[in-house]
Amino acid sequence: MPRIAVVGGGIAGLSAATRISRARPDAEVVLLEASPRVGGKLLRAEVGGAWVDVGAEAMLARRPEGVAAAVEAGLESELIQPLTTAALLRNRGRNARLPVRTLIGVPADLDAVRAAGVLSAETLERIEAEPAGGPYPPLTDDVSVGDLVSERFGAEVVDRLVDPLLGGVYAGRADAISLDAAIPGLAARLRTDGGSLLRAAAASLPPPAAAGSGSGGSGPASLPKPVFASVAGGLTRLPEQLAAGAIFSIRRSTAVRRIRRTPDGFELSLGAVPVTELLTADAVVLATPASKASMLLTDLAPVAGAELATVESASMAIVTLAFRGLPTSALPAGSGLLIPVVEGLRVKAMTFSSQKWPGVGAESGVFLMRASLGRIGEEWVLQRADDELVSIVRAELESITGLAATPVDTHVQRWGGGLPQYPPGHLARIERVRAAVAEVPGLAVCGATYDGVGIPACIASAHIAADRVLAALPPSGQWINGRR
Repeated sequence: MPRIAVVGGGIAGLSAATRISRARPDAEVVLLEASPRVGGKLLRAEVGGAWVDVGAEAMLARRPEGVAAAVEAGLESELIQPLTTAALLRNRGRNARLPVRTLIGVPADLDAVRAAGVLSAETLERIEAEPAGGPYPPLTDDVSVGDLVSERFGAEVVDRLVDPLLGGVYAGRADAISLDAAIPGLAARLRTDGGSLLRAAAASLPPPAAAGSGSGGSGPASLPKPVFASVAGGLTRLPEQLAAGAIFSIRRSTAVRRIRRTPDGFELSLGAVPVTELLTADAVVLATPASKASMLLTDLAPVAGAELATVESASMAIVTLAFRGLPTSALPAGSGLLIPVVEGLRVKAMTFSSQKWPGVGAESGVFLMRASLGRIGEEWVLQRADDELVSIVRAELESITGLAATPVDTHVQRWGGGLPQYPPGHLARIERVRAAVAEVPGLAVCGATYDGVGIPACIASAHIAADRVLAALPPSGQWINGRR
């Protein structure tokens, strides 16, 4: 039987292995994970006696891949939606309501932005005048979101709206994030038709929700259905369930040191140097971060390896606090709060988990919230000890909300190099990577580096890789490498 090795046990690797196994039940699929656990940046921890995600905590429900994976894993009845998506935005030392109907902060509705009260009168006038300005010819090059928005609407819109929203997704800066990658629908409109950014953003959104039917609107738009979804007990249950129900083998604590092309397929060197185990395979899927993939591709596809070596990544930390006995008015209403860089704080976002998700902390009688620290270039913040990070979060929480209560438990989760950056030109770079990888039959790549950092995007990337590997395998029943 053919053997396929999947390197990396995050959501992308698990999804690729699942898809290949289901399509080719005659194949031996082996997933190799260097750490003792699978799940990658999906991880939960017990804080204050309650289980809570300390990595990714939500997935886009508007894209089908994440929800479909949960359904296929048997979690359909345990999918949950936010109790509220109404969020706050720290603005000039005060908490304002995050404007509805924006595209990751790019204004799409002047009245909605004006009602939020976060922009100056001068900037609002500039936004209002933008459709009549120009001419705005079609875009020909990939530009950064920040540069485009600053050129059309002014730097205040970038600083106060776009940067905090993009920072929450990529832990990056708006002036270094590709429009084509971050907001592809908007980029496509501007590339085809040119014209007003305000009008193109408005055309990229669904119609506003009818009164009483919206989701509150903290995301890119106020929609009839919630934008996000999770799983009761933590989104981490998705990879846990995929692993528990796997029809492929999983080898944890198994590092892949090198992959070599052979006349019959591939040879993987596993384990510690100098004593290594050799594993042969007919096909390989690399579902690792860019830095690891770059190293493993050095001999197999050197052009792809060199391209991936240039991918930067941002580190971050999630600090979770558990409180007991908080009155309902202790924190502002809503799902959480975003904090622009210009506010001068080290926390970039706070999520009031027990207000955002049904049942979070209820069984243990605690209120859970989490704070995110770390943007690209701010590694110095994360070099502090855990107790220092907790102190920073508590001090800024009190400054922002007035809450001075002492938590009954805390947890610090660090994600070193956890978020790949998508600068202008990134998609063209990924095309070059895939073209170079495609020259090696039976080899494919997937993960957060390629098609987006969100869970649905990672799963979609895994499906692309799985399908390429499947297409390269001979039909069932044929001899592969001397095996049936």
